[in-house]
Amino acid sequence: MPAALNPTIERLATPAIPAVQAWARAYDGRQGPLLDLSQAVPGYPPPPEMLGWLGEMAASVDATGYGNIEGEDALREGYAAHVSGLYGAAIAAGETHITSGCNQAFVATAMTVAGAGDAVLMTTPCYFNHESTLAMLGIGTRFVECRAEDGFLPAPDAVRAALTPEVRAFALVSPNNPTGCIYPADLLDELFEVCKAAGVWLIVDETYRDFMAAEGRHRLLRRDDWRDGMIQLYSFSKSFCIPGHRLGAVVAGERVIEGIAKVMDNLQICAPRAAQIAVAKGLEPLAEWREANRTEIGRRAVALRETMATAPGWEIGAMGAYFAYIRHPFTNRGSVEVAQMLAEKAGVSCLPGAFFGAGQDGYLRVAFANADVETIAQLGPRLREMNDA
Repeated sequence: MPAALNPTIERLATPAIPAVQAWARAYDGRQGPLLDLSQAVPGYPPPPEMLGWLGEMAASVDATGYGNIEGEDALREGYAAHVSGLYGAAIAAGETHITSGCNQAFVATAMTVAGAGDAVLMTTPCYFNHESTLAMLGIGTRFVECRAEDGFLPAPDAVRAALTPEVRAFALVSPNNPTGCIYPADLLDELFEVCKAAGVWLIVDETYRDFMAAEGRHRLLRRDDWRDGMIQLYSFSKSFCIPGHRLGAVVAGERVIEGIAKVMDNLQICAPRAAQIAVAKGLEPLAEWREANRTEIGRRAVALRETMATAPGWEIGAMGAYFAYIRHPFTNRGSVEVAQMLAEKAGVSCLPGAFFGAGQDGYLRVAFANADVETIAQLGPRLREMNDA
């Protein structure tokens, strides 16, 4: 009799991205090159300076040993100063923690604020890795529905009603994955007050923060009481185009940072040191490079709107700093079938809405930041052709 596996893990869905990549591999090239709008990977390389620093530090004996659990001092200090400048706040290095990617930041944060039998509130549609993380940990999930007519933003009253006694945190993503929508500062202020009144944490995942305009930033870190109720997550991997080096960060009060350090000591001990040191070198020198990328992705957003306008029946349900959430016209087909058909027959790789929760079968997630303007322009003609499929 074969040994058993953890039934909680066996019940999890197969990882989403490999399934979508398999559909893309079945494409025969009939429509031209594959348009990969699936996994969120910036469609440009890291700057030469970053590659140089990464190479230098990878060859450094000093970076091969264990580092501080909370992260390299240089990066924690630099990131605290960077966040302070972005938000007009006063963040100390001791209020930061460096992780191996933002997914790990969420895992460590979830374990710090909730345990088996507790629950975390999320929005639908939701980021699938957040949902699977909680399932693996035995932490329940509760959901507040976000509707297209409301810009896929949660209503504070609905959040208040969903904060039942077992809920320990409300986790949201802004700019959102999968819809791309950016949570207005006024809404985040109100959501913080709702969570504060209920005694639960507000976890704000800002992986795609550097791809939105400055006016989209919130005011939460300026509050005197943010440390007692708010935790911010971030990804260096996306901003510096180094996802293979897996580097993320948490900003939180020192009590939370101490808890995350306990978790990290058992998960990984410390995030990759060479990447930490390289990013610390580039935080300020590469600010203009990151701003140029933000501007470029804005042009890609415009290109997507223009090409989608040429595809009858395909509608942009929401769009923001990195993603667009597109309603497909096939009312008799689910989003998985539609996404597979697009990949295999039209050479357009994107994610089915069904991957992001219940009630999302009418949508597809398009990571438009992956492709340049010329590539995005090819999307409209391919979608038009699929209308007759």
